[in-house]
Amino acid sequence: MEISSISTNPRPYFSSSTESLLLKRVKLPSWNQRLLSISSNSRTGQPLLGRLNSLVHKENRLKVLCSQKKEIPVLNASSMDEVFDTLAERILPTSSVALNPNAKHIIGLAGPPGGGKSTLAVEVVNRINKLWPQKACSFDSQVTPPDVAVVVPMDGFHLYRSQLDAMENPEEAHARRGAPWTFDPMLLLNCLKKLRNQGTVYVPSFDHGVGDPIEDDIFVSLQHKVVIVEGNYLLLDEGVWKDISNMFDEKWFIDVDLETAMQRVLKRHISTGKPPDVAQWRIDYNDRPNAELIMKSKKNADLVIRSINF
Repeated sequence: MEISSISTNPRPYFSSSTESLLLKRVKLPSWNQRLLSISSNSRTGQPLLGRLNSLVHKENRLKVLCSQKKEIPVLNASSMDEVFDTLAERILPTSSVALNPNAKHIIGLAGPPGGGKSTLAVEVVNRINKLWPQKACSFDSQVTPPDVAVVVPMDGFHLYRSQLDAMENPEEAHARRGAPWTFDPMLLLNCLKKLRNQGTVYVPSFDHGVGDPIEDDIFVSLQHKVVIVEGNYLLLDEGVWKDISNMFDEKWFIDVDLETAMQRVLKRHISTGKPPDVAQWRIDYNDRPNAELIMKSKKNADLVIRSINF
C-alpha cells in the first residue's frame, strides 16, 4: 500500500502553463501505518523566481502570484479490497462521536462515471458495520448490532423525467441526463443541512428500471454515525455544488484513467439494452464531457483514491 501526496502549490508564474504538479513526501497519520509505505516523486522545471525578480525590477509592473494550497494524499494499493479495508479503518467512529446522538461523520465521495464510486461506498460501509461491534465492546454479543454507516447516492437527486419534459428543449434534456443541470442540488443541500442539524433525514433513491427517483426511500437515523454520500459532482466549486461540498467532513475523489472509465460506462450502456452505436454516441455526447468536468474537481479533495480494475 502506498500513500503519496499531490501538491497543488505552484511556483511563481506568468501563466498557467508554468504551473507544475508535485508529488512530495507526506507524513502518514497514525491510522494504519503498519500497512502503508510512502513514495515520493517530483517533477520540476526551470526555476522561475530569479528570472521573475529580474523582470520585476526592470519592468516594475509585473506581479508575481503565489498561492499556498493543500497537499492531497493519494491512496494506492495492490487491490481494491485493500483500499476498502484501509478506508474502513480510517473512518470508524470515535467514542466522542458515539457519545453525541446527533453527531455524524459525513463523507463526500466523487469521481467520474465508471470510476467505481458506488462499489467503493457500499464496500466501505459494509466493512465499517462489521468492524464497529468489535470496537465498541458495550455491544451484547447475543444482540445483532445496528448499522452505524450508510450510503446516500446522489442519483436520488436526479430531476424527474417529467421535469425534463417541461424544459425548453426536452430532447436535449433527456440526451444530456446526468449533466449537472439535470440534478436538483438544492434538494441535496437541504437534506444534508437537515442531517447535520437534526441527525435524521429521509432521502430519495433512484429506480434505474423506471428512470426516476423514489422519494423518502432511504432513512438516515440517529444510529448512523458515518454517512458516505457518493456522486459525480459533489466536489464542484461553483453555485450550490460548492455549498454542498462545504457540508462534508471529508472529501474523497476516486481517480481512474478516463479511457478506462468510458469503457466501463460503454459496457454498462450495452448491458442495459442500448445498441453499441447508440451507447458510443451517448459516451461521446454526454458521458465524456461530464467526466472531463468532474476530473477538474479532483483538486478539491482531501484524499485521492486510485481506482483499480475490479
